[in-house]
Amino acid sequence: MSSLVRLLKHAQLRLSEMTNTALEPYGISGRELGVLTELADDEPASQQDAARRLGIDRTSMVAFIDALEAKGLVERRPHALDRRRNVVALTATGRRTLREAVSVSERVERDFLKPLTGLDGQQLKEALVSLIEGSA
Repeated sequence: MSSLVRLLKHAQLRLSEMTNTALEPYGISGRELGVLTELADDEPASQQDAARRLGIDRTSMVAFIDALEAKGLVERRPHALDRRRNVVALTATGRRTLREAVSVSERVERDFLKPLTGLDGQQLKEALVSLIEGSA
C-alpha cells in the first residue's frame, strides 16, 4: 500500500505536468501562474510580501519576477508611499495572460479530477483544505 506522502507527491507531479503542458502556449509554467495569481490583487505587492504569502524563498521569488518581467507580464515600480520599496504589478499583457491561463488551468483541473465523480472531486478538494487549515 502506498503512503499518503507518496500518493500526494505523485498526484501533484501529474497535475503539475498536465498544467505546464497546457500553459506552454502562454509561455508560463504552473508556478509562474501561481505568482501571477498572487500578484493580481488590486493593490500591488512587494516581492517580499508575495514571496511570504506563497511560501517561496526570496531568491526564488526574485528569479520568478525577473522571468515574468522579461516576458512583459509584470513590472516593478516604486511604492507610492515608500520610495525605497518596489512593488510588482501585472502589466496589461500580464492580466490578459493570467485570465486566459486561469481558464486553461481550471480545465486541466477538471480533466485531472475526471476519474472521480463530480462529488468525489469536490470532496477531495474540501478534504485537502481541511487538512491544510487544520495543520496550520
